[in-house]
Amino acid sequence: MALSNTAVTSNKFATTALSVALAVYALLSVLFLLQENGLLISPEAANYLHEATHDARHALGVPCH
Repeated sequence: MALSNTAVTSNKFATTALSVALAVYALLSVLFLLQENGLLISPEAANYLHEATHDARHALGVPCH
């Protein structure tokens, strides 16, 4: 039983969409861990996020002061 072109095309689209979604998630994770200081979220929430990831930032060699 052979796969139809529709199934292959659909599978490629799903794989591409998943890859793009994972890349966006990874980039946003890096942004929030390393650089978020109020750009996308409120300054109060950014300060809480900064304190929650403070040690991880220093462990990765990112200055935050």
